[in-house]
Amino acid sequence: MAGQKQKIQRRPVHGVFLLNKPLDISSNGALQRVRWLFRAEKAGHTGALDPLATGLLPICLGEATKFSHYLLDSVKRYQTTVKLGQTTTTGDVEGDILQERIVPELTQEKIEQVLAQFRGDILQVPPMYSALKKHGKPLYELARQGIVIEREPRPIQILDLTLTSFTSNSLTLDVTCSKGTYIRVLGEDIGEALGCGGHLSALHRIATGHFDLIPEYTIEQLESLTEQEREALLLPVYAPVEHLPRVQIPEGRTKYFCNGLESNIDHQAEEQVLVFDGEKCLGLAHITDKKRLVPKRVLNLDN
Repeated sequence: MAGQKQKIQRRPVHGVFLLNKPLDISSNGALQRVRWLFRAEKAGHTGALDPLATGLLPICLGEATKFSHYLLDSVKRYQTTVKLGQTTTTGDVEGDILQERIVPELTQEKIEQVLAQFRGDILQVPPMYSALKKHGKPLYELARQGIVIEREPRPIQILDLTLTSFTSNSLTLDVTCSKGTYIRVLGEDIGEALGCGGHLSALHRIATGHFDLIPEYTIEQLESLTEQEREALLLPVYAPVEHLPRVQIPEGRTKYFCNGLESNIDHQAEEQVLVFDGEKCLGLAHITDKKRLVPKRVLNLDN
C-alpha cells in the first residue's frame, strides 16, 4: 500500500560489533540502530552508556548474546572531564545546577593528593539517578519525583586514576575501574574532596574488558557499507570469552553436545572451556574432575 512503511526482514546474524557510540543517543537507541542496519533477529549491548557518554559499546548479535553478561562484569576504562565549582542534580552536565562554589587554586601536587584517596578499593554511594531499584522501582523514577532515599555504599575498585590535564576549573582524567563504578559519582566525590564540588562534562569509554575502542566503527560507517562489508566487521560469536581455554569435542559427540548432553573427555578439570568442532565453536562447558564435559552455553549457528 502506498505510503505504508515497509517491514524490515530480520535474519540470523551472529557476532560482536564494537560500536563507537555517539553523543545524545541512548545505549538502547544505538543498539536498535545497529540491529536494524544488520537486519539482525536478536541483539543486546554489554553495559549501558548514558546519552551524555560516548565511546565503546560492544553489541552482541544473535548467538553472541549468550556471552554478553561476561562483558557486563568486566573492567572498563574511561576518559572523563570533571567541571569544578558546580554540582548538578544528576552529577553530570544534563542536570540542573544545585550549587556554585569557588574553585581553589589548583596545582598538580594538590590534585594528586586528592586523587590518591580514590585509588584502589573504595566505597561508593550509588547516585539517585541510576537504574538501581528500590521496591521494584528504579531510583531515577524516584529522583524525578524529588524523592531521595538512603543508599548503602558499595565496594568498587579504581584500578587506575590518572590526571591527563587540568585547567583553573576542570580536570581531565583517565579511569580504569571495576563493574558497578559510577564515574559521575567519582567526579562528584573528587570535586568535594577539592572543596568546591563538581560534575561530569564529558565521558568517553575507551575499553571494555579486553576490547579497545575502534574510533571509525560508527553508525555512519555502518550506513555507508554493504551488507557483506558490515558482516566483515563482526568479531566471532565467542569473542567476549575468547580468553578461555579451548578444547576439541570428542569424535562423534558434536550432536550430543548440541543437545545439552555430557560426554567423556580426556582433559583435566576446568571451570570454563570453549568447545570447538574443528574451527566451529559449539559453546561453553566445564570439565569435571571425573573428566566429564558438561555443556553450559550451547550455540545454535546452523540457521
